[in-house]
Amino acid sequence: MLFTVAGIEVQPWIPPLVSFVISFFTSMGGVSGAFLLLPFQMSVLGYVNPSVSSTNQFYNIVAIPSGVWRYIKEGRMVWPLTWVVIVGTLPGVFIGAIVRVQYLPDAKNFKLFAAAVLLYIGVRMAKDLIKQMRGPKNTGGLTAAQAAEKRFQEQVARFREKAKQSEAHGEKLASVRVVRFTTTRIAYEFYGETYEVPTFGILSLSFIVGIVGGVYGIGGGAIIAPFFVSFFGLPVYTVAGAALMGTFITSIAGVAFYQAIAPFYPTMSVAPDWLLGFLFGIGGMGGMYMGACCQKHVPARYIKWMLSVLIVFLALKYVRDFFG
Repeated sequence: MLFTVAGIEVQPWIPPLVSFVISFFTSMGGVSGAFLLLPFQMSVLGYVNPSVSSTNQFYNIVAIPSGVWRYIKEGRMVWPLTWVVIVGTLPGVFIGAIVRVQYLPDAKNFKLFAAAVLLYIGVRMAKDLIKQMRGPKNTGGLTAAQAAEKRFQEQVARFREKAKQSEAHGEKLASVRVVRFTTTRIAYEFYGETYEVPTFGILSLSFIVGIVGGVYGIGGGAIIAPFFVSFFGLPVYTVAGAALMGTFITSIAGVAFYQAIAPFYPTMSVAPDWLLGFLFGIGGMGGMYMGACCQKHVPARYIKWMLSVLIVFLALKYVRDFFG
């Protein structure tokens, strides 16, 4: 099947299958999987036009709602965190789109930029995982986040037992309770532990992430989710929904902006390949929903290690391609 905007030919069943597998695992960590789909499109399918970034963001629009809905249903959306992320990220996405088209249209240079982004994410995540293992512990030998996650896993186990008698169907496994939401602080409670972050810090981080995400075409969730977990010490079970929702909203803005500026670059493919993005999105929709359902059954550290190793591997591959 020929995709004219992307300038590639591929069997129509391949994009949804690939996106399903990728999004199933990445959505557990609050990431849509777009950061891995872009390397697949560029390195495997040969889609190297600037429009690959906007196509990637269109994938987010189609795929993310199913995962977000699942997190909302289970009461694990931290809405104040979500709104601050959206407000901070949106301006950055527009700036990032201009940078991508104006300064990084060449595929080789863009790959080096992508490698830098991926390497930073992966190394940061791995370092923070090691730091958490060595960090201050409570009387039970666990950090606050680990203690909350342990209680969460214990309740999941109890619910699975109850489900055999159909007692736990429809019951929320983990409800987040917002304690404070002001212009200076955001605080919420999760399984007996209170987590507090500076509003301006989240806003500033989101703006920078928006620029990088706008260039790369990922909406920013792949960058901001690891920051929430590692730098701010928030449990992955509570940030996944917020990161995905922020990515969804900013991806809508990103796609609209790429489409709007396309007429100003008549010699360049800027607007998304709608059909290709839709096929990726359909697979991602199923993968994210299943990933959101299964996340509560997988220890958080396994999710983080899986993502960090995969990210670093891809980054090193791009660096090798650039200098090779």
